[in-house]
Amino acid sequence: MTGGLPRPTPEEWREQVRAERRVPAPMLDGEMAGPLGEWFDLPVRADHVVRTILEDVARDGDAAVRRWTRRLDGVEVVDTRVPATAMRLAWEATEPGVRNAIIAAAERIRVIHEHQRDGAIRGTESAHLRPLPLRRAGCYIPGGRAAYPSTVLMNVIPAQVAGVAEIAITSPPGPGGSVHPLVLACAHHLGVTEVHGVGGAQAIGALAYGTESIARVDKITGPGNLFVTLAKRAVFGEVGIDGVAGPTEILVIASAGADPRCIAADLVSQLEHDPLAWAVCLTDSPPLADQVAAAFVEEASAATRSGIIASAAGRHGAVIVTESLAAACVLADEFAAEHLSLQGEAAEALRGRPHTAGAIFVGRRSPVSMGDYVAGPNHTLPTGGAGRYRGPLSVADFQRWPSVVDLSAEEFDALAPVACILARSEGLFGHERAIRLRMEAPLP
Repeated sequence: MTGGLPRPTPEEWREQVRAERRVPAPMLDGEMAGPLGEWFDLPVRADHVVRTILEDVARDGDAAVRRWTRRLDGVEVVDTRVPATAMRLAWEATEPGVRNAIIAAAERIRVIHEHQRDGAIRGTESAHLRPLPLRRAGCYIPGGRAAYPSTVLMNVIPAQVAGVAEIAITSPPGPGGSVHPLVLACAHHLGVTEVHGVGGAQAIGALAYGTESIARVDKITGPGNLFVTLAKRAVFGEVGIDGVAGPTEILVIASAGADPRCIAADLVSQLEHDPLAWAVCLTDSPPLADQVAAAFVEEASAATRSGIIASAAGRHGAVIVTESLAAACVLADEFAAEHLSLQGEAAEALRGRPHTAGAIFVGRRSPVSMGDYVAGPNHTLPTGGAGRYRGPLSVADFQRWPSVVDLSAEEFDALAPVACILARSEGLFGHERAIRLRMEAPLP
């Protein structure tokens, strides 16, 4: 690996963030566009690809799903649904240590999410909100040659705690045509019985519109590549989604006494995800900034995915010296990081200061990587500044709160004149008429 982390000033970084987060029309790079050349006239736009796939799935159902899976994944899948026996065998074949880790992580995650369960009616007897679980949810799990059992846990468990009756998992098929064994094993452990070997935009289309073999869902959750992200954005409104995920982000506020090697390792842990990932350290200590920068070069050079890390670091990595820790907190709030790590002697004192991070990790014993797997709160987090208005995926994401109105005679008599005045003020005389009929002929 050559180079290291850029060293912009706070204002230079602020300007970079503003520019980078003005999202242009998504374009495919050469590696992604190449395989699509025989199906589309180049240059290929990612949103055009996604729109075409979604329209095909809405029109042709399973046939379109199989067609695009064959074209894009190079896999012929006759029946997308994975048999229950294959899921059970995948669990039995999983190495015991991994099985035990899945069991332990699932238990911890479920305990934390159980605290989010909310069955209380909000309001009065005559006018209130009543929580109900969604009927059917679709959980997208990235896959193919890689495996993300942690994503299965983080998406399925809150849906189960919420009481969702039907949960369908979709995940890209590997070369053999089936879903990765670890995804199947994890689904089996959680008791999920519906897993489909389909990925990409065609999976999102199947979940959103329904096909002959995949019933439509009420909400789609889970991360994915560019095609999945654009497809989720395109079907929003047809179904609910958990959000539009961007590249992963980590921002560290480091105060005196922080371990530069741990900080560097934390930055590397997120940069290895994606060449577009963000990894930034803010500190009020110039010597600590120098130490973090030096440690990063050492950690990144020894990392397995050093090429991806170097690319991401050059684009979205930084060590920034601020005039104070308070200024670092202001900068952090402006960025609204997916993961915010507080390290050093001031970590505890700063834990209540940030307001916009998706998840906050306090101190040396709470690295972001623990949150990815087993700390308990959900690792599906807002990116791209969305932490300003939402938090992690939670049980609440799998509930809806319909309102119930059942007014007593006394309440109607008191409120009807008020409603009539407001209806007349808006020129909606039909609204007033519907109320006055009841005022003129009250029920016994």
